[in-house]
Amino acid sequence: MPATPETRSNHHETILAFDFGLRRIGVAVGQTVTRSASPVGVVSNSSGGPDWLRIGNLIKEWGASRLVVGMPYNVDGSPSEIVARVDTFMAGLKRFSLPVESTDERYSSSEARQILVGKRKLGVRGRIGNESLDAAAATLIAERWLKNAH
Repeated sequence: MPATPETRSNHHETILAFDFGLRRIGVAVGQTVTRSASPVGVVSNSSGGPDWLRIGNLIKEWGASRLVVGMPYNVDGSPSEIVARVDTFMAGLKRFSLPVESTDERYSSSEARQILVGKRKLGVRGRIGNESLDAAAATLIAERWLKNAH
């Protein structure tokens, strides 16, 4: 039986979305019921790998049932040079025994910057730091996934 809007809306799901970076990983939380997302912050990433303990704590804190990672494609749709690192990160996320998916993140960082600059011009926020930008990009990744989620 196909899902109707009523049955879909009864399947509430919380997702955590990640904007992978070599130094920081932006994190956002999203809800399938509202199809909206909010920035959570960043998780450190280094040559030793991501802060898996912090990621695990965020999953518990937000009650996430699915993890979504932005996949960095080039403008022409080809994989960017960082895709292999993102694939490794996604494989590492499987340790949390939750579904892990990816979504196209093209332009998410530039869109996030435009949104934050607009808020700054309106006086809604102050200085735009890298952490704010990474979390805002993760929010856009979450919103894209939620928009296309079934």
